[in-house]
Amino acid sequence: MNDVVIVGAGPAGAVAATVLARAGARVRLIDRAAFPRDKLCGDTLNPGALALLRRLGLSASIEERGLPVHGMRVTGEHGVVIEGRYPGDLCGRALVRRDVDWALLSGAMAAGAAFEPSVAVRRAIVDERAGGRVIRGVVAGAERSERDLLAPVTIAADGRHSTLAFALGLARHPRWPRRWAVGAYFENVGNHPAGLSTVGEMHVRRGRYIGVAPVPGPLTNVCLVKPSAPGDPSLHDPAAALRQELARDPMLRDRFAHARLVHPPVVLGPLAVDACGAGIDGLLLAGDASGFIDPMTGDGMRFAIRGGELAAVAALEALEHGWAGVHDRLAARRQREFGAKWRFNRALRALVASPLAVAAAALGARVAPGVLQAVINNAGDCDVSATCPA
Repeated sequence: MNDVVIVGAGPAGAVAATVLARAGARVRLIDRAAFPRDKLCGDTLNPGALALLRRLGLSASIEERGLPVHGMRVTGEHGVVIEGRYPGDLCGRALVRRDVDWALLSGAMAAGAAFEPSVAVRRAIVDERAGGRVIRGVVAGAERSERDLLAPVTIAADGRHSTLAFALGLARHPRWPRRWAVGAYFENVGNHPAGLSTVGEMHVRRGRYIGVAPVPGPLTNVCLVKPSAPGDPSLHDPAAALRQELARDPMLRDRFAHARLVHPPVVLGPLAVDACGAGIDGLLLAGDASGFIDPMTGDGMRFAIRGGELAAVAALEALEHGWAGVHDRLAARRQREFGAKWRFNRALRALVASPLAVAAAALGARVAPGVLQAVINNAGDCDVSATCPA
C-alpha cells in the first residue's frame, strides 16, 4: 500500500519524494520518461536554490559538477549592458537539467522512495461524494495494461501540461502571455567581450529575450523565449529561427559565428500556466503543475524545489490529521514563500519588455549602483546562505 503517489520525477516531485520518504512515508514516484532524460531549461540554479538543496542534503553532486555562476548580465538594444554580482561569496551553479534531475531523483531513491520510469498516468481515480470529489490515486500504464495505483495522497508534479491538473480543471493556459521557448546546446561559442562568462546572461530584445549559459561539456545553453502560437512558421524550423535570432543580434552574432548546434532544438509552449479552482481532497499540486510564468531571473528551480518541499509538508499533515484545512494552509505558505518574488518577476518582465526602460535602468545602475545590487540580490534569492566553496 502506498501512502503517497507522486506523478512526475522532476525537481518538485523528487524533492517531495525525498522529504516524505525521510519522514517514513511509503512513496511511489512515477514518470512517463526514462531517466536520465533531457529537459528544456535554462540550466542554472541561483544561490537561493542551491542553498535549499544544501539544507536538504541534495547539493553535493550539483556543486561538484556544476560551473559557478557569480551574478547576472542583462543587455538591451543599442548596446545597453547591466551587470551585477551576487554579494560576498554567494554563487549559483550551471549544470544541464538531465544531470540535476538525475541527482535529485537519486537522492529520492536513496531516501527510500520507489521509482517507476516509463509509466504514463491516464487519469485520476475519483470518488464522487455528496461533499465533493476525493482523489484515491491514479490509473497508470499503457492502454491495454492499465493498473490502479491507490494512495490517500496523490501529488501531481507532472509539469506545465499536467495530465491530472488539466483534466480535473485545476490548471489552464491563460490567453496571455502566450510565450514559447526554443532551446538548444551549442559548442565552439566565443566568450562575451568581458572575458570568460561566470554570470548568467539575459539578452532582452523587443518582444523576446535570449538566455545564454555556459554549462559543462564545454557547451553553451541558448534559450529563446518569444510570443508565439502553434501555427507560427518559426516553430516548424526552430533551428533556423534560433540561428536567425543569433545572427541578427549585434551583441551575439560574433560569438556564435562559428558555433555548432550539438542537437536539434527543443520547442516548448505555451509556457504560462494558471492554477485555478479549489483544491480537491486527496490531491496536491507541485512544481509547474501548480502554476508557472517563465522566470527571467533563473529562479524557476527554486520555485520547484521549495514548492516540492511545501507539498510534502502538506501531504504529511493530510496523512496524520486528515484533509481539513490542508489546501488553505498550503496556499498560504506558498503565498508567503513566493508572493513577493512573483510580483518582482512580473515587474521585471514588464520593465524589460520596453527597450527605453532597459536603457533607463542601465543609467540608473551607474548613478545608483546600490539599487542594482538590491535587484541582483533579490533576483538570486540571496537572502539565504549559498557561498561557493573556495
